[in-house]
Amino acid sequence: MWEIISQELSRGLPDTSEFIRVSLRLILAMILGGIIGMEREQNDKPAGLRTHILVAMGSALFVIVPLELGISMGEISRTVQGVATGIGFLGAGAIVKQSATDDVKGLTTAAGIWLTAGVGVALGLGSLGIALLAVLLTWVTLAIVGYIKLKLEAKA
Repeated sequence: MWEIISQELSRGLPDTSEFIRVSLRLILAMILGGIIGMEREQNDKPAGLRTHILVAMGSALFVIVPLELGISMGEISRTVQGVATGIGFLGAGAIVKQSATDDVKGLTTAAGIWLTAGVGVALGLGSLGIALLAVLLTWVTLAIVGYIKLKLEAKA
């Protein structure tokens, strides 16, 4: 019985190096998703730290599992398409149109959730450099460009 339990627990992670590699990718997804989420949370946006962490980790997981099971890259590309489409529905829930003013709120939040999923996918595929660059540019866009926009609007 213990052998069956041990086999089930180690399925997909046959050795220590695989376990470390998968753990590193998921931990990095948590950290990088958290960086984006922290910026959103500091600005009192609806999708904050925990949402972005979960989106990044979930997206990474959807890629890591098929990779670890030896599924072909063609099949994994369909998984990535599903993540990109599915996360769009999550982001759509963050968008609110206020009919009285024709004002739309939440587009940046939805785009941030979608981008965070992309970061998770990149990490799941092992592309740390691309994920880091994407998070850096996202932070610049949200924090610095957002600050400049507020200053320009205050002058107008």
